[in-house]
Parts: sequence; structure tokens; C-alpha cells
Amino acid sequence: MDLTEAMKSRHSVRSYDERPIDGKVKSELEDFIDKCNNESGLHMQLVLNEPKAFSGPMAHYGKFSGVRNYIALIGKKGGDLQEKCGYYGEKVVLKAQQLGLNTCWVAMSYSKASAAYQIDRGEKLCVVIAIGYGTTQGIAHKSKPRESVMNSDGSVPAWFEAGIDAALLAPTAMNQQKFVFSLDGKTVSAKAGMGFYTKLDLGIVKYHFEIGAGVDNFKWK
Repeated sequence: MDLTEAMKSRHSVRSYDERPIDGKVKSELEDFIDKCNNESGLHMQLVLNEPKAFSGPMAHYGKFSGVRNYIALIGKKGGDLQEKCGYYGEKVVLKAQQLGLNTCWVAMSYSKASAAYQIDRGEKLCVVIAIGYGTTQGIAHKSKPRESVMNSDGSVPAWFEAGIDAALLAPTAMNQQKFVFSLDGKTVSAKAGMGFYTKLDLGIVKYHFEIGAGVDNFKWK
């Protein structure tokens, strides 16, 4: 599937079966994570066969089951870390969808298992992404109306609407969708609202917007 198909078929999945991530799927996923790390300066890591992070009460509260694999999103401390993790983490999420895997962004419903991944000096763990073969494919989330997350003084081109529709397909914390995209000619700005992990969400939705709108049609402010 292409990225648009991956974006439309991706839904958050909290229950996984015991099939391991191995072979070609594992190698392609790790290669892609390495590519994203090289491009972004992040230190994302695929953690396999590590059930401790999702065995505590928070995971039970979050209704997670069978999670043995996850991606630790780690990077250098700074004001842009959450947005960067959102943008590149969602790249990995959609790559995983193309490889036949399921995922779920997890901000709080896990226990830190620091022995399972490496955090270098000056770095911190931002969030994790549960990954594996889901027992279901998940269900679509409800979205806000397109008009509630966009601003434009003039007529709205089709590419901008397509970008907004793609952004509304993106996972956000508690499905809050607290973001606004503004259009000025061919320049687009995106702003996060107030709330938990909205900067992380902003990175996620900006990547979705690029897929929907087409990066050749606009430039970021």
C-alpha cells in the first residue's frame, strides 16, 4: 500500500497476538528507523520481546494486552523534541502499517524499562509506540469538522483541503485534535492548542498534512 492507503487504514490497536516481528519485516523496519534517526538526529529504538513495559497497572488501565514490542522515541532534550518525535514517529507508524503491522501511540500507559533501550547523555525518553500484529485492525476515530481546524482568508485550494482531511486521520492524545492549520497563499502554518502532548500531536498531524497536500504544493511557515 502507498502512504495514503496506510494513513487511511491505520487505527490504534491495543491488543496483540504472539507472532514475533522477525525476518524481512524486522530488517525493513529497523532500516527505516535508522534512516529516520540519521535524518532527524533522534535516537528511536525498536525494542522486541520485552513485556515488562506493558505489564503494570497503567497498561491494564489503558486496556493494553499482549504488547511485547514497542518503539522507544528518544532524543536530545529541547523545546522541539516532542514535535520532532511526533513527526518522525508517525513516519515509522505508517511504514509499520505498510509492512502489515499495527501500532498505538502510548504517552502514559506504560512502565519505563530503561534496561531495554539506550538513553545517552542529554537525551530523554519522550513516548513509546506499541507495535506488533494486532488481534484486530482497530476502529476509526471520530473527527472534528474540517472547518474547525483550518483558517484561510480566501478560497481554499483542493490540496489544502486534502491536507486537512489527512491531518484529521492522524492519531492525537485522547483524540483531542487540538491543532489549527492556516493558509496564506502557498504558505501553511500549523499551531498546537493547549493540552497534554499537543506538541507531539502537532508533529504527527504535520506529517499527515504533507501526505495529503503534497509537499510540492506548499511551504511551511
